[in-house]
Amino acid sequence: MNSDTSDIEAQLREAVMSASMSQYRIAKNSGVSKSQLSLFLSGQRSLTLTSAAKIARVLGLELRPIKKGR
Repeated sequence: MNSDTSDIEAQLREAVMSASMSQYRIAKNSGVSKSQLSLFLSGQRSLTLTSAAKIARVLGLELRPIKKGR
């Protein structure tokens, strides 16, 4: 796993942990299983891009590329 992926995962974990809604509600509203979300939050597994985007959407976040200078 490269550092960009780790950074994205860390940011999404932090967003979930600091959200004003419960992890159960985030899982339910995103369509991601509670067990999948729990395993992700504990660092035991990664999420697919689709699952990460669903969770981000529920939290009012957007996954987007960062333009890097050449």
